Amino acid sequence: MDWGKVIYVFFSLMSLTSIAGFLFENTAVALFVAGSLNLVSTFLKIGVRNLLSAELLASSLVADLHLIPAFIYLVVIEDLKIAIALTIGALIANMFSIGLIYIESLKSRDEY
Repeated sequence: MDWGKVIYVFFSLMSLTSIAGFLFENTAVALFVAGSLNLVSTFLKIGVRNLLSAELLASSLVADLHLIPAFIYLVVIEDLKIAIALTIGALIANMFSIGLIYIESLKSRDEY
């Protein structure tokens, strides 16, 4: 078992589920947790060397660039609608990332 892959998939899933948690309970703390987990997930994907690593990193960066402004809109500007809209964009990017992880898993399984 590749523990490095386990850890970065874990953080990818945690980011996805914490974004869903923010969409259920619209608090700044939930959005901060989602953004923090997504940043950790992004940093972990920097060192990944596999078939779809560029796409995985790009999708994680897209989610970061949605969650950071969403947090600013929620806390500083206090515009919940824009924060939710940006968070939905991050959710879609993370779902794309999980789809890529699934495809990569299938591809690596075919090699054995």
